[in-house]
Amino acid sequence: MRIVLGVGGGIAAYKVASLLRLFTEAGHHVTVIPTEAATRFVGTATWEALSGNPVSNSVFDGVHQVNHVRLGHEADLVVIAPATADLLAKAATGQAGDLLTNTLLMAHGPVLFAPAMHTEMWQHAATRANVETLRSRGVAVLEPATGRLTGSDSGPGRLPEPEVIFEAAMALVEGQSDYQLPLAGRTVTISAGGTREPLDPVRFLGNRSSGKQGVALAVAARNAGATVRLIAAHMEVPPPAGVEVVQVETALQLREAALAAAADSDVVIMSAAVADFRPAEVSNTKIKKRDDTADPVITLVRNPDILHELVERRNSSGSAEGQQLIVGFAAETGDSHGDVLAYAEAKLQRKGCDLLVVNHVGANKVFGQDTNSVVILARSGSEPQEASGTKTQVSSAIISRIGFQLNHVSPRT
Repeated sequence: MRIVLGVGGGIAAYKVASLLRLFTEAGHHVTVIPTEAATRFVGTATWEALSGNPVSNSVFDGVHQVNHVRLGHEADLVVIAPATADLLAKAATGQAGDLLTNTLLMAHGPVLFAPAMHTEMWQHAATRANVETLRSRGVAVLEPATGRLTGSDSGPGRLPEPEVIFEAAMALVEGQSDYQLPLAGRTVTISAGGTREPLDPVRFLGNRSSGKQGVALAVAARNAGATVRLIAAHMEVPPPAGVEVVQVETALQLREAALAAAADSDVVIMSAAVADFRPAEVSNTKIKKRDDTADPVITLVRNPDILHELVERRNSSGSAEGQQLIVGFAAETGDSHGDVLAYAEAKLQRKGCDLLVVNHVGANKVFGQDTNSVVILARSGSEPQEASGTKTQVSSAIISRIGFQLNHVSPRT
């Protein structure tokens, strides 16, 4: 596929190098057209090296090839990232002052804009009107991400992650002209990893969770357009780029972080392995092993049921349940009293969450592995959904189900 990648003059231009890499590694032929301002952030040598093609932003280069006409005619897809307020205005009003804006006027295929600018610029009436004008003409304009901007400011206006733009671009080419990222504009809080409950300054009670599934969920939610907050307990993998990370250690710390984060979240996914119990007392010094003393007896007390508390707070807030989706995880083993799904169904009803993702755990299953197999149960009583494969694939299935639930299921009364 022949892609024209237009690069606007914003600090986020450096992230577009990763987007270019995604396109070329997928086998596409990419011509990069940076604006003059964009070359002040990333030079043409970078674009030429990564694309393998010459780079120009002048209508007077390669005149014999009539590039200002040819590039738009031949392109199967035009992607503009970062789409600055200036570029959106020029595209909406049909200006043709350089090679990129000429190419936009000549484009016959789908066009995708990925905006990035300061929050006030994005929210300005003029920018909003330009975006609506472009969308009314069939042009796809993504919603910007929310997060840290230039300087100390945060808010909507951050360039979506390269993976998000790539996914939207591929969907657009596949004919989904009305394609919308399923979690665009949503805030998603995800807990991941395993909590650790201290016995003394050296020892703790923990579990086998690696955090791989939670991190994969964070990536899938980010790629679906969400603003993602990851509450990270102990993890064996690093958190992904483009998400807010809140570090915790114990179940009580995770509870505090989850309750605070849920206040402004559209979706809460509790995938962390949270300790059910903690030591009643924590020694300030290392517990010594001595021949002249008896073996220590460790008394455990219950940790709070965070998932149930999240549901109760939501339901008592006066808001309709459908306005916030709460997803629990259940790591279960069967026994003589019931199988995995029987225990999971009981847990779903007891916790009151909207969806419950069920893992059958055991030796060499789930914890620390790169693959997973889950069953997604819904409190609404809909048919259970199975998903298996890599944890990335399982996460995509879970996030797709969440997106469907948010966009197609009416709030319960």
